[in-house]
Amino acid sequence: MEDTTEATAGDIHAAYSEAAGERRLVFDREGQTAVVAQNIEGYAMLRVRRTADGDELERYYGFDMALDHVAELLDVDPNALPVPEAAADMGM
Repeated sequence: MEDTTEATAGDIHAAYSEAAGERRLVFDREGQTAVVAQNIEGYAMLRVRRTADGDELERYYGFDMALDHVAELLDVDPNALPVPEAAADMGM
């Protein structure tokens, strides 16, 4: 597993890491979590889940679409989500 890269904006914390063959971007807001995951090679569709190991809720080609879903789950504006630099290239 690589080091975790983190970012915070307001009450939203984001942590990017690579684990279990995936790139994971975990968002936390007031105890609620949402995760964007992609295979380690970085070419597959993005999966949105409630937790890192949780059931897949939806798949997306585009990072923006996945972030929209995350924002909906966390009840925030998508533009409020902090994205660590290491995760900026997720999506197809």
